[in-house]
Amino acid sequence: MTSIFILLAILAALIAYSIFNWLNQRRVVKTLSQEEFIEGYRKSQLIDVREPSEFEGGHILGARNIPLSQLKTRLNELRADKPVYLYCQSGLRSGRAGQMLHRKGYKELYHLKGGFKQWSGKIKRKN
Repeated sequence: MTSIFILLAILAALIAYSIFNWLNQRRVVKTLSQEEFIEGYRKSQLIDVREPSEFEGGHILGARNIPLSQLKTRLNELRADKPVYLYCQSGLRSGRAGQMLHRKGYKELYHLKGGFKQWSGKIKRKN
């Protein structure tokens, strides 16, 4: 019986942590529709946080590839005084990238709702 209570407590803690994380992400990274994203990304730093193989398969025209797995070591490539527009395949990694950047002092953070798989604008592919 005690082990059931321990498992329930762990499950409740995981759910609470997930909800806290989700709410925090919504607070620090603004989610934009494709139309809103298009309005602002040309005047900002457009970052694709997917892995290089995903990026080469197709990416938003003008995007730089800084994978989430390399973001901490490549922060010097981003300016904290300019807006950062992020996207990934579905929106999960870009949200996490935005949270990481916020902790490092970046303030104007935006990510694409639904990610690249929802994008219908101009793209570039490496052949």
